[in-house]
Amino acid sequence: MNGSYIETLDTPPTAVEFSRLVHISRPVVIKGLKVPASARWTDDYLAEKMGERKISVALTPNGLADAVTRGSDGKLYFTEPCTDQMTMREFMSRLTADRGDETDATLYLQSQNGNLYSASFFEQDGRDISEFESLRADVPSNISWCGEAFGKAPDAVNLWIGDSRSTTSIHSDPYENIYTVVRGSKHFTLLPPTEGWCLQERTYPHATYTRSTSSSCLSLTPSPSDTPPVRWSSVASPHLPNTLPPEAHPLHVTLNAGDTLYLPVGWWHHVRQSGDITIALNWWYDAEVQGMSWVWLNVLRGVRDVPPGNVEEENCETTIKP
Repeated sequence: MNGSYIETLDTPPTAVEFSRLVHISRPVVIKGLKVPASARWTDDYLAEKMGERKISVALTPNGLADAVTRGSDGKLYFTEPCTDQMTMREFMSRLTADRGDETDATLYLQSQNGNLYSASFFEQDGRDISEFESLRADVPSNISWCGEAFGKAPDAVNLWIGDSRSTTSIHSDPYENIYTVVRGSKHFTLLPPTEGWCLQERTYPHATYTRSTSSSCLSLTPSPSDTPPVRWSSVASPHLPNTLPPEAHPLHVTLNAGDTLYLPVGWWHHVRQSGDITIALNWWYDAEVQGMSWVWLNVLRGVRDVPPGNVEEENCETTIKP
């Protein structure tokens, strides 16, 4: 039903052509999307443009931010990263430096939620505030053929910078996603909404990485007991052989610098990266919630509550490793 390959377009589509792709709702690799950032964003350029402005950077001990992780008490938690403030020059320098002792954290710029352009930028005629305002001249706020096809501006435009130590755990988003690589390579494992059943979603208590001082190790700190649990996949490494059931048919695609992926709403994706520094941009367009598409996405994910991950682990083997 969902095919066994990903189509590649040699040039960006017209708005009409893209509308047809959205209607089919399958991923497509697009060549030739040019943004000024691709030609300009060296380490020195980024450091000079950003100057002394502080940016928000995610810190984890293992490169797994927003992922299910085992705490020191033996329980599994959905764990969010510690956030630190630093200049772009310091951030880029720490990415390229050799790792030292065990207190060294993995850094990933993943603040998302419109860290370049947020919904308020479009609602307030560009009067919103961004940590990366000085880089906006290098990134269009809208992709013309997307905006025309969807009939709207994006909800958010995000900047991602990291290295091979960071991995994005498998999840799905309620957005139509245009994702382009500026530097390095991104390795996607994709599953359609029809195969969400094999990702074993469970609920996990929430936690955050914290540390007492800037030189101390990060530790997993459970959130207060009244914090709502988080529904998340318990499959940690869907890109590895024999991790998914034989009925699943994941698609694997690598994006290199200059490549763009159209990732339809509801598609599950796990992302790894390679290269000394990887830089990517994405445009999130709000999905159409009228009609049957949104109904089917919710039916396929399952309308009933999923079981708690830790309770289930006491009775059977789980795919999350220590």
